[in-house]
Order: sequence, then C-alpha cells, then structure tokens
Amino acid sequence: MADRQARERAEPVAVNAPRRKSRADRMRQERIRRRRNNTRMVIVALLVIVVVAGVFLGSRLWHSWFNDYSGEGKNDVVIQVHTGDSTRAIGQTLVDDKVVASVRGFVDAAHGNSDMSSIQPGYYKMRTEISAADAVRRLTDPANRVGKLVIPEGRQLDDVQDVKTSAVTEGILSLISRASCVLLDGTQHCVPVNELRQVAGTDAPSALNVPSWATTQVAAMGGDHRRLEGLIAPGAFDINPSWTPEEILATLIGDSANRYAELGLGVSLDGTTMSAYQTLIVASLVQRESKPADFAKVARVIYNRLLARQRLEFDSTVNYPLDRQEVATTDADRSRDTPWNTYFHEGLPKTPICSPGDQALAAAERPEPGDWLYFVTVDMQGTTLFTRDYQQHLANIELAKRNGVLDSAR
Repeated sequence: MADRQARERAEPVAVNAPRRKSRADRMRQERIRRRRNNTRMVIVALLVIVVVAGVFLGSRLWHSWFNDYSGEGKNDVVIQVHTGDSTRAIGQTLVDDKVVASVRGFVDAAHGNSDMSSIQPGYYKMRTEISAADAVRRLTDPANRVGKLVIPEGRQLDDVQDVKTSAVTEGILSLISRASCVLLDGTQHCVPVNELRQVAGTDAPSALNVPSWATTQVAAMGGDHRRLEGLIAPGAFDINPSWTPEEILATLIGDSANRYAELGLGVSLDGTTMSAYQTLIVASLVQRESKPADFAKVARVIYNRLLARQRLEFDSTVNYPLDRQEVATTDADRSRDTPWNTYFHEGLPKTPICSPGDQALAAAERPEPGDWLYFVTVDMQGTTLFTRDYQQHLANIELAKRNGVLDSAR
C-alpha cells in the first residue's frame, strides 16, 4: 500500500530554479551598489555642510546681535560717517570695519546719548574690536574727527609771507597736508606738500577733475603747479587721510566745480562777455585788491580797463608768484616777466591768483555800474576812493601818503 502511494505521488517540479549569474549581471549590480553608496556619502556630506554652516551663521548672527568686545582694542582705523547716516547705519559701518561686535549693541549704547545728534558726516579715528560704549565715546569726541579741511577765502596754493611782519599764511597745499595727518598706532601719516605740488603740476587735467571750462588754460600752463590756482574753492571739505595726493586733489577740484556751478559761475547778468575761467580770474583779483564793501566797484574798474585796453597794474599780480604779501612793489618786481604780472602784460593774468569767495564771484558776475578807472585806499580804516580822472587819482594818492598808507595807486 505504501509502495503504491509512493508510486502515485507526483514528482516535484522545479519552478524558477536559480541559475548562475553572468559576469555582466554581476558588474551591473556592482555599479548600482556603488552609486547607492556614493549617493549616501554625498547626502551625508551635504548634511555635514548644512550643519556646519548653520552653526557658523548662527554663531555670526548671535555674535552680530548680542556679543560685545572688551578691552582697549587692537588697531587704529579710520571710518566714514556718510551724510544722512542713521545710528543703525553708523553701527553697520562700525561692524563692517570690525570696530564693534554688533549693530544692536552700538544702537543700544548710543540710545539716550545727546552727543550722538552732533556727529557730522566725515572721517573718524577709531579702534578695532572695542566695546560699543567705547565706540560711542570715541565717535562723539571731537578730537577723533580727522580729515577736516577748511579753506578761507583768498588763499592761494602756496604759503605767503607778509613782508612787514614775516608772518606766514598757510597756502591751500599746506592746509591739505595738515588736514591729511592722522596718528595710527603711534605713527604719524601725512600727505607731504611736495607730493601735492608735484601731482598738481604733472597729472592730466582729466585725472584731476578739472572742469571743461578750465581744461585748455590749465594745459597751457605746462608743468607749473599754479595751473590749478583758483580751482579749489573756499569752504569746508572732508578728506580721507588714506587717499593719495591724486585722489585728494581730484576730489577737491570736482567738489569745487560743483559749487561754482551752483553759484552760476560765468553767467553774467550785465552783458560782460567773460568766460567762466576769466570770471574766476577777475573774482580772484577782486578778492585780493579790496574789501567786500568795494568788491563790485573794483570789478567794474577791471572791466573798464580791459575795455579801454589799459593795463590793470595790480601789485597783487606782481606779488603772486613771489609768494609774498605787501601793499607796494618795487620797480624791479614790476618789471619781472611772469604770466601774472599785469604791469608787464596787458589783460588778465594767466590764472587766478587765489581762491575767491562767493561775494567776490558775485561782484565779478555783477559789477557795479560806473566809469571808474582808478582806485586807491587812503586811510588805515580801508577807505577806498574811485575815480575816472587821472589827476584826481594822483590827488587821492597824495592823501593816502599823508595818512601813512603805502602807495597802492592803480
């Protein structure tokens, strides 16, 4: 019975019996495995980068918003406060220059400090890595303001010595040099006058931002640094002590050209056909030859003499290249052949002889009506008499002599 059941039982049939893998299959599976491993490694690496970046950025954010430095700081640095900067904007500048650790810390330290409202646009000497409170203290201390340049009306590029007193009046180049000085980490840094003078005489007018209405005349003066005379206007400027001589002069000349444009330089309202550059020259003569009360009359004398083809004969034009100041000049000085000597040459000097102020410019553009050809100061109070008649002018000169005023006849 058992044998019969065994004979009747069906023989097992193999389904999908395993077969031996080919070499190609094995290589394909290996490639798949490797790709999966590489993908896992890339994902892990990206996760590591994300985590590290998150930690770094989080640290920077925490540092930026909540941290503060302590101690005396590391190095001296000059920062700039721009026009219209808010306290937060100043704080960002300080963070960017590594002065303070956080904008919020600076803003909090500045809150309620009334001196913050007196901070003016310009450059300030600070220290890197100092506390926010220290930064506020330094920024509100006027002693830390650097690069402030003030040019008075009537200054010329070079220093001028008074013949009587031997006192020296600093010229614009000396004023620039002094304004550029800053003490950084115990070392004094200044732009030397001789470097400014060299650049003034050698750099291309375009590189120095010389306005188009003065380019031809500046180029005609060759390598003489006085070719830039008058192109730096009187007034207050801010210069970065780290600027090169080229950058300083180009900035001052460019800013001055804008100021002159705002004043309408060269726009004559009474019909005088003077170019902008000629008007600037006339204004410089007016500035040097008279007091503000007489500016408009002196300007009219200049135009009347030019129209009559009569030499101006101004002692100020004789003294100009000699870098000195005196009321009268000698026969020898008046006979010198210089581009500025109006005793020797007819017409205007080749360049302005100083930087004229707004009133002198206004007088050059709007001279007072009159037929005067001569003027002379007759007393120590500065009283000046004007006339067209030469004999009357001679009489005025005698009055000036009797009053002890040196001969300043024109």
